[in-house]
Amino acid sequence: MKVFLAGATGVLGRPTVRVLIQAGHEIRGTARGSEKADLLRSLGAEPVEVDLFDPDAVRTAVAGNEAVLHFATKIPPIMRMRWKGAWRENDRLRSIASKHLVDAALAAGSQAFVYESITFLYGEHGDEWIGEDGSLSISSDLLKSTLDAERETRRFTESGGRGIALRYASFYAPYAQSTLDTVRLARRRIFPVPGDGSNFISSIHVDDGARAAAAALQASAGVYNVTDDEPLRMRDYARAVTDAFGLKPARRVPKWLFGLVGGGPARYLLSSQRVANARFKEKTGWAPKYRSAREGWQQIAQELQGQEK
Repeated sequence: MKVFLAGATGVLGRPTVRVLIQAGHEIRGTARGSEKADLLRSLGAEPVEVDLFDPDAVRTAVAGNEAVLHFATKIPPIMRMRWKGAWRENDRLRSIASKHLVDAALAAGSQAFVYESITFLYGEHGDEWIGEDGSLSISSDLLKSTLDAERETRRFTESGGRGIALRYASFYAPYAQSTLDTVRLARRRIFPVPGDGSNFISSIHVDDGARAAAAALQASAGVYNVTDDEPLRMRDYARAVTDAFGLKPARRVPKWLFGLVGGGPARYLLSSQRVANARFKEKTGWAPKYRSAREGWQQIAQELQGQEK
């Protein structure tokens, strides 16, 4: 299958290119600059530099592809996440660029459109398992722009294609800045656990996320949760990180202080989200290699510590 991948050099895009190439697909992926273009070529993909906010340029780039994956994001560093302005380009990629990509996919006669959504849409659910029909809690522009993109994905389905929204849990990857920031903070014992840390956090190793993207190309239209099998309570997630690196346990901080310092995005880490992946597993046969963050962070530690030697 010929596949166009927006965000091909991003945290999820990079391993997705690798998985799709190994499966025999032909990949055309977006890349900014010669260094990222060379990266895609080294993986066996065709790089293309395109302004995703230019509808004509997007249509030209997408032409001839049987599937379109929209994984383009602009996530700010952890220390800037509390500033609303830091999310502006990411919001535009989810709202404006999604429309252009769906229009281009329809014009190209593509069979499938896959969008990288997020499980943060669900908000607070306590200890309850959350399926795709779980109630949503839209409390920020970040989440509103994600719903804009999901609406565009449904429009693709309503126009005769297969629109698939993958609601991904929190990624971790050995090259992701957010992961590296987490490790840096944990080593300094300032990776805080809010309150008693009893809230659930759902996560997914990026390699499992990439295999889910490949599986989605054959999925029926709809919304699917992509997360590991065992969401952990925040205190256990933090312990998985520190144990993987042989560090002392993370410090506890009051919830009010965590929210004050972390700003708006902190509410996502204060919410309890025990997200279920049963629908996607049943429909596609996909299953995560790393069943929980305990196993996943062990792999992260092995890779990062290997690089440091």
